[in-house]
Amino acid sequence: MNIQEQIRDYIASQPDTKRLDIEALHKRILLAIPKGRLWFLDGKDDKGKIVSNPNIGYGLQTLKYADGKTKEFYQIGISANTKGISVYIMGIQDKKYLPETYGKTIGKASVTGYCIKFKTLKDINIELLEAAIRDGVKQTS
Repeated sequence: MNIQEQIRDYIASQPDTKRLDIEALHKRILLAIPKGRLWFLDGKDDKGKIVSNPNIGYGLQTLKYADGKTKEFYQIGISANTKGISVYIMGIQDKKYLPETYGKTIGKASVTGYCIKFKTLKDINIELLEAAIRDGVKQTS
């Protein structure tokens, strides 16, 4: 199964309300990162043990670790969680940037150094979420 099929199946497996929000968010991110690489992580480690929620990734960056090793990874990720949806904005160096820039104005969401969590899209300002996504891509390109 290719990545687009995995993404389609993952989105289809979500409860109706969450599925509609994830579909809408997926389409918006594809428009924001039109040439971005698509990823699908099933949440399992090398031994098949579930270690995280499955997630869809967009874009490409090279992560650099303290020991000098590097790894290709996505810039933006989305995942369904038990209470809603998480949007991961990976690679922003300043962990205060997202909460200080978007935390008070984005709506009913929890904003950390790399993640924006919300229950439904109607709870947040989608234009501000898109701005945060574009900021993340810009900072990691």
